[in-house]
Amino acid sequence: MIRILLADDHTLVRESLVSLLQAGGDVQVVAQAADGPDTIAKAIAAHPDIVVTDIAMPGLTGIAMSVLTMHEEDEYVLQAVRAGAAGYLVKDSAPEELLAAVRSLHAGRGHFGPQASRALAEQLQHPERQVEDPYGRLTPREREVFHLIAEGMTTKEIARRLGISAKTAENHRARVLDKLGVRNTAELVRYALRRGLLD
Repeated sequence: MIRILLADDHTLVRESLVSLLQAGGDVQVVAQAADGPDTIAKAIAAHPDIVVTDIAMPGLTGIAMSVLTMHEEDEYVLQAVRAGAAGYLVKDSAPEELLAAVRSLHAGRGHFGPQASRALAEQLQHPERQVEDPYGRLTPREREVFHLIAEGMTTKEIARRLGISAKTAENHRARVLDKLGVRNTAELVRYALRRGLLD
């Protein structure tokens, strides 16, 4: 059996994907996660073969990862690959393609949908073209904080969610705003919407 950790912040999406994946007969969803920190914790606890995650989740190293997302823009594909993704599909892909991707990753091969393959080919053919990372210079932890701020969490709530002190959370928040050149939460949300970083 191919053991899967499924990470997406929409419950209905997760439940639909669980049914789809397990219908293949050779796939077992051993854990589900709704956010970045939960994804990391579940990956450590469940030791899945593959993590199928939305693009908004932080990259996971040391494990095969396939990104399943609504974003087909080049910058998201390249960002995911640089973060260690071994596969990339958009959510309107056929169910059979997701199962094929999971089996391909389990066999040690990558699997990229048509949009992702085109973006990777163009980057190889034209490495001089710079594709902007929508997160700018944010670290993986700062990207987590970015999404929690965009979801409307207070500094104290972010601290509780990430298991850090309020002071550390406030420092992360300040660095996120500074690096992105925004002054407050409203501007951060507008930044996220303009770059398609919110579902």
